[in-house]
Amino acid sequence: MALNLEDKKAIVAEVSNVANEAISLVVAEYRGLSVPAMTSLRKQARDNGIYLRVIRNTLARKALTGTNFECMSDALVGPLVFGFAKNEPGAAAKLFKEFAKTNDLFQVKALSVAGQYYDASKLDAVASLPTRLEALSQLAATLLAPATKLVRTIAEPHSGLVRALDDYRRKKEGE
Repeated sequence: MALNLEDKKAIVAEVSNVANEAISLVVAEYRGLSVPAMTSLRKQARDNGIYLRVIRNTLARKALTGTNFECMSDALVGPLVFGFAKNEPGAAAKLFKEFAKTNDLFQVKALSVAGQYYDASKLDAVASLPTRLEALSQLAATLLAPATKLVRTIAEPHSGLVRALDDYRRKKEGE
Protein backbone atom coordinates (compact mmCIF):
# COMPACT_ATOMS: atom_id res chain seq x y z
CA MET A 1 0.00 0.00 0.00
CA ALA A 2 1.44 3.34 -1.01
CA LEU A 3 1.67 5.99 1.66
CA ASN A 4 1.25 9.64 0.87
CA LEU A 5 3.44 12.29 2.45
CA GLU A 6 0.97 13.10 5.23
CA ASP A 7 0.70 9.44 6.23
CA LYS A 8 4.48 9.15 6.35
CA LYS A 9 4.78 12.28 8.51
CA ALA A 10 2.14 10.91 10.89
CA ILE A 11 3.97 7.58 11.21
CA VAL A 12 7.30 9.31 11.84
CA ALA A 13 5.73 11.59 14.47
CA GLU A 14 4.00 8.70 16.24
CA VAL A 15 7.09 6.49 16.35
CA SER A 16 9.26 9.43 17.41
CA ASN A 17 6.91 10.16 20.34
CA VAL A 18 6.98 6.52 21.40
CA ALA A 19 10.79 6.42 21.08
CA ASN A 20 11.14 9.49 23.29
CA GLU A 21 9.09 7.82 26.04
CA ALA A 22 10.62 4.33 25.69
CA ILE A 23 13.42 2.84 27.77
CA SER A 24 14.49 0.13 25.35
CA LEU A 25 14.06 -0.95 21.74
CA VAL A 26 14.44 -4.37 20.17
CA VAL A 27 14.29 -4.96 16.41
CA ALA A 28 13.82 -8.35 14.81
CA GLU A 29 13.45 -9.71 11.31
CA TYR A 30 10.09 -11.36 10.77
CA ARG A 31 10.52 -12.55 7.17
CA GLY A 32 8.51 -15.73 6.52
CA LEU A 33 6.33 -15.59 9.64
CA SER A 34 2.68 -16.45 9.24
CA VAL A 35 -0.09 -13.96 9.94
CA PRO A 36 -1.34 -15.93 12.99
CA ALA A 37 2.18 -15.93 14.44
CA MET A 38 2.48 -12.15 14.02
CA THR A 39 -0.99 -11.71 15.49
CA SER A 40 0.08 -13.77 18.50
CA LEU A 41 3.19 -11.61 18.91
CA ARG A 42 1.11 -8.42 18.73
CA LYS A 43 -1.30 -9.74 21.38
CA GLN A 44 1.55 -10.71 23.71
CA ALA A 45 3.12 -7.28 23.20
CA ARG A 46 -0.16 -5.52 24.06
CA ASP A 47 -0.53 -7.67 27.18
CA ASN A 48 3.00 -6.75 28.31
CA GLY A 49 2.75 -3.01 27.59
CA ILE A 50 5.12 -3.10 24.63
CA TYR A 51 4.57 -0.88 21.59
CA LEU A 52 5.04 -3.14 18.57
CA ARG A 53 5.17 -1.74 15.05
CA VAL A 54 6.31 -2.71 11.57
CA ILE A 55 7.77 0.38 9.94
CA ARG A 56 9.68 1.05 6.77
CA ASN A 57 13.34 1.42 7.62
CA THR A 58 13.66 4.86 6.02
CA LEU A 59 10.75 6.14 8.11
CA ALA A 60 12.17 4.45 11.21
CA ARG A 61 15.54 6.15 10.73
CA LYS A 62 13.81 9.53 10.53
CA ALA A 63 11.67 8.75 13.58
CA LEU A 64 14.65 7.64 15.66
CA THR A 65 16.73 10.70 14.80
CA GLY A 66 17.16 12.83 17.90
CA THR A 67 16.12 10.05 20.30
CA ASN A 68 18.12 7.67 22.49
CA PHE A 69 17.76 5.04 19.78
CA GLU A 70 19.51 6.92 16.99
CA CYS A 71 22.39 4.46 17.43
CA MET A 72 20.17 1.77 15.84
CA SER A 73 20.17 3.38 12.38
CA ASP A 74 22.86 1.13 10.92
CA ALA A 75 21.06 -2.04 12.07
CA LEU A 76 17.84 -1.22 10.21
CA VAL A 77 18.11 -3.58 7.23
CA GLY A 78 15.40 -5.90 5.94
CA PRO A 79 11.81 -6.37 7.07
CA LEU A 80 11.86 -5.47 10.76
CA VAL A 81 9.41 -5.34 13.61
CA PHE A 82 10.14 -2.77 16.32
CA GLY A 83 9.38 -3.40 19.99
CA PHE A 84 9.53 -0.39 22.30
CA ALA A 85 9.38 -1.02 26.07
CA LYS A 86 8.17 1.95 28.09
CA ASN A 87 8.21 0.61 31.67
CA GLU A 88 10.74 -2.21 32.00
CA PRO A 89 14.05 -2.21 30.09
CA GLY A 90 14.02 -5.98 29.54
CA ALA A 91 10.33 -6.40 28.67
CA ALA A 92 10.65 -6.30 24.87
CA ALA A 93 13.79 -8.44 24.96
CA LYS A 94 12.00 -11.07 27.07
CA LEU A 95 9.03 -11.09 24.71
CA PHE A 96 11.17 -11.40 21.58
CA LYS A 97 13.37 -14.07 23.17
CA GLU A 98 10.36 -16.21 24.13
CA PHE A 99 8.72 -15.70 20.75
CA ALA A 100 11.91 -16.67 18.90
CA LYS A 101 12.01 -20.00 20.79
CA THR A 102 8.80 -21.13 19.07
CA ASN A 103 9.34 -19.36 15.73
CA ASP A 104 12.60 -20.20 13.98
CA LEU A 105 12.09 -17.56 11.28
CA PHE A 106 11.95 -14.75 13.86
CA GLN A 107 15.48 -13.38 14.39
CA VAL A 108 16.45 -10.56 16.71
CA LYS A 109 18.86 -8.22 14.92
CA ALA A 110 19.74 -5.53 17.47
CA LEU A 111 18.65 -3.85 20.66
CA SER A 112 19.21 -0.66 22.55
CA VAL A 113 18.75 0.22 26.20
CA ALA A 114 18.94 3.86 27.29
CA GLY A 115 20.81 4.90 24.16
CA GLN A 116 23.37 2.09 24.25
CA TYR A 117 23.45 -0.14 21.15
CA TYR A 118 23.80 -3.93 21.52
CA ASP A 119 23.87 -6.65 18.89
CA ALA A 120 21.64 -9.73 19.08
CA SER A 121 24.19 -11.65 21.18
CA LYS A 122 23.29 -9.49 24.19
CA LEU A 123 19.59 -10.44 24.03
CA ASP A 124 19.85 -12.90 26.92
CA ALA A 125 21.59 -10.36 29.15
CA VAL A 126 18.98 -7.67 28.50
CA ALA A 127 16.10 -10.15 28.80
CA SER A 128 17.37 -11.21 32.22
CA LEU A 129 17.30 -7.66 33.60
CA PRO A 130 15.08 -7.50 36.69
CA THR A 131 11.78 -5.69 36.59
CA ARG A 132 11.42 -2.49 38.59
CA LEU A 133 9.75 -4.34 41.45
CA GLU A 134 12.43 -7.04 41.50
CA ALA A 135 15.20 -4.43 41.48
CA LEU A 136 13.59 -2.54 44.37
CA SER A 137 13.23 -5.80 46.31
CA GLN A 138 16.91 -6.62 45.76
CA LEU A 139 17.89 -3.10 46.86
CA ALA A 140 15.77 -3.35 50.00
CA ALA A 141 17.27 -6.75 50.86
CA THR A 142 20.78 -5.35 50.37
CA LEU A 143 20.04 -2.35 52.57
CA LEU A 144 18.49 -4.50 55.31
CA ALA A 145 21.25 -7.12 55.38
CA PRO A 146 23.70 -5.20 57.64
CA ALA A 147 20.96 -4.30 60.14
CA THR A 148 19.73 -7.90 60.23
CA LYS A 149 23.23 -9.20 60.86
CA LEU A 150 23.74 -6.61 63.60
CA VAL A 151 20.56 -7.67 65.38
CA ARG A 152 21.56 -11.34 65.15
CA THR A 153 25.03 -10.55 66.51
CA ILE A 154 23.63 -8.54 69.42
CA ALA A 155 21.09 -11.27 70.25
CA GLU A 156 23.57 -14.15 70.06
CA PRO A 157 25.15 -13.78 73.57
CA HIS A 158 21.67 -13.83 75.13
CA SER A 159 20.72 -16.88 73.10
CA GLY A 160 23.91 -18.63 74.18
CA LEU A 161 23.19 -17.82 77.81
CA VAL A 162 19.64 -19.18 77.51
CA ARG A 163 20.92 -22.40 75.92
CA ALA A 164 23.56 -22.81 78.61
CA LEU A 165 21.00 -22.31 81.40
CA ASP A 166 18.63 -24.77 79.69
CA ASP A 167 21.42 -27.37 79.47
CA TYR A 168 22.23 -26.80 83.14
CA ARG A 169 18.54 -27.22 84.08
CA ARG A 170 18.29 -30.49 82.11
CA LYS A 171 21.47 -31.74 83.77
CA LYS A 172 20.07 -30.97 87.24
CA GLU A 173 16.73 -32.59 86.40
CA GLY A 174 18.56 -35.70 85.23
CA GLU A 175 20.37 -36.11 88.56
